[in-house]
Amino acid sequence: MNTYSAKPSEVERKWFVVDADGLILGRMASIISMRLRGKHKPMYTPNIDCGDNIIVINAEKIKLTGRKLTDKEFFWHTGHPGGIKSRTMDKILGGKHPERVVEKAIERMINRSPMGRRQMRKLHVYVGSEHPHTAQNPEVLDIASMNPKNTRSA
Repeated sequence: MNTYSAKPSEVERKWFVVDADGLILGRMASIISMRLRGKHKPMYTPNIDCGDNIIVINAEKIKLTGRKLTDKEFFWHTGHPGGIKSRTMDKILGGKHPERVVEKAIERMINRSPMGRRQMRKLHVYVGSEHPHTAQNPEVLDIASMNPKNTRSA
């Protein structure tokens, strides 16, 4: 019996739209990263990009468990002496680019390699409920109904 190995020409990519309103960030990011890699498909091959295209809308309405909203800090350094800066998740979500929280959560779950960067190009995150990919006829991926723990009501 031979092991099946997919060829790039055999890969069929679909488009999915995910509404992030009320979803838990980490649970949503793990499901999306698995779909971007293609691990949900039976024809998954580690050295071939088998993943689907994912559109995330309402990125600013994600939920976090515990005290992550106020206590989780992200640090960076300006390069100057004493130039360490920090920002909490609350300030990022309330700032100019709240979609970066979702992008970074998913990016940190995908391999840091040329193929991982190719897979990240198939992720499209938008603030608000509008997206410019209606021509691709994306299917709705309902992450909230997969597990009751995926949503947060309060």
